[in-house]
Amino acid sequence: MPTNLAVMAGAVVVLALQPAGQARAGDAAFGEYLSGECVTCHSPVGADKGIPSIVGWPTDQFAAVMSSYRDKTRDNEIMQTIAGRLTKEEVEALAAYFATIKPSRCQLIGMC
Repeated sequence: MPTNLAVMAGAVVVLALQPAGQARAGDAAFGEYLSGECVTCHSPVGADKGIPSIVGWPTDQFAAVMSSYRDKTRDNEIMQTIAGRLTKEEVEALAAYFATIKPSRCQLIGMC
């Protein structure tokens, strides 16, 4: 029969190994970790080749847009698929991360 110390140690290990999306909402560092798929299309410095910029957005706006893709009320099959795979916490972490990135000068003056 395990001792209380062994049970507590096991619980700590289980909590440390829980999926990364849990209890990380709004965590910009976690959002940066998750952003790899986003920046394969969306430039991390602003608009690029007709793909909208997602940097510098207010977090609530980012989350609302992603929610509209997830709910399929905003039309874009690729974004609907991507947003549909994300948890609310992951969207909030991505929103926090992209909000920290300042748009490039060319984006600010509309010359990208």
